Amino acid sequence: MKRSRLKFFKATSMTISLLGIIMVIAAIALFVGIGLYSIYSSLNFNVDTGTAYDELAALNSELSALKTELENTKIQVYKTGSKKAKNDFITAELDAVKAESAIGDVESALSTNQPLEEVNNRITIAKTQLQKAKASLSKVKAEI
Repeated sequence: MKRSRLKFFKATSMTISLLGIIMVIAAIALFVGIGLYSIYSSLNFNVDTGTAYDELAALNSELSALKTELENTKIQVYKTGSKKAKNDFITAELDAVKAESAIGDVESALSTNQPLEEVNNRITIAKTQLQKAKASLSKVKAEI
């Protein structure tokens, strides 16, 4: 009787040891998997946001050029004395301010790690506002 209890104890203890080792290996594999996934997702997000930062830099550059053109055109508009040209110039300045605000929204989305879809949506809005401001400025230049 003692021998059968001893064999049963050995078998039980070996089974528990094997299950413990399997559980430790499974836990390590799970943590490694989670770590690799988080690294992959952060790399993927950084690549995508890198493109967004490039587009933001291009938008800022275009806005800077637009502001310079506005300042140069402002002198000419006020020399003409045309009330219509002045009103259209004010509209162009307002459109430039809206474009600047839209570009600020893109910067805000990037700095707060918004989803890429939201960032791209804000970039599209900023591009639209910038094109509208350029069109307004072109209209003013045509009147001068």
